[in-house]
Amino acid sequence: MNKAVRKAVIAGNWKMNKTPEEAKELISAIAPLVKDAGCDVMACTPYVDLWAAQEAAKGTNIQIGAENCHWAKSGAFTGEIAADMLAAMGINIVIIGHSERRQYFGETDVTVHDRTRAALDAGLTVILCVGETLEQREQGITSELVAMQTKIALGGVSKEELGRVIIAYEPLWAIGTGKTATAQQANEVCALIRDTIKELYDEAAGEGITIQYGGSMNAANAAELLAQPDVDGGLIGGASLKPADFAAIIEAVTKG
Repeated sequence: MNKAVRKAVIAGNWKMNKTPEEAKELISAIAPLVKDAGCDVMACTPYVDLWAAQEAAKGTNIQIGAENCHWAKSGAFTGEIAADMLAAMGINIVIIGHSERRQYFGETDVTVHDRTRAALDAGLTVILCVGETLEQREQGITSELVAMQTKIALGGVSKEELGRVIIAYEPLWAIGTGKTATAQQANEVCALIRDTIKELYDEAAGEGITIQYGGSMNAANAAELLAQPDVDGGLIGGASLKPADFAAIIEAVTKG
């Protein structure tokens, strides 16, 4: 993590957890623990919790984001939410391409690109998720796959727009499994993503982009992962629902 040249970001991904009332309680519990954070702090919540989380986060350093958005501005897409709808309610962060969206809901590299494009067009900051399955890692194609996912997702994205993109490396085999990539494995792939950005744009763009690790980072392993030179933060799942654990991860960034 090199805070001298790029922004450190810890973002909670609540997934399908918490009612609006519970969201208020959780944000209220986290806020005093992270008020002196030496990084950007985000909480990405289910759609039904966004308003409640925003209200609870007023006057704090916690930014509220969404977990997904659609590529269309409107239309016959039952159950989906447009990026403009998020922007209209004051949400300016959205996760795109999370491994669970890819694994369970048919998200493809093409739809990840389209959703990314829609979010950027609406003025949102995108947390773009990329990563491989265990089978793909064992086949030795992690580098090619993650580079391809990154290139497709960022197709047509200008260097200026890239300033509103955070990339999260999420090995699918480490999401919700309790397994975590070693610090060396995480840094290796984050460095590969950075090199891909340099190839697509230039050296400055690659050095400036924030790249998170998002595979079961928790209070116990955060310091080691965040000590790596190309790991600039975390996209936190289960630990983001536990105020003390989430705060411990943020403390690891602040001290690092």
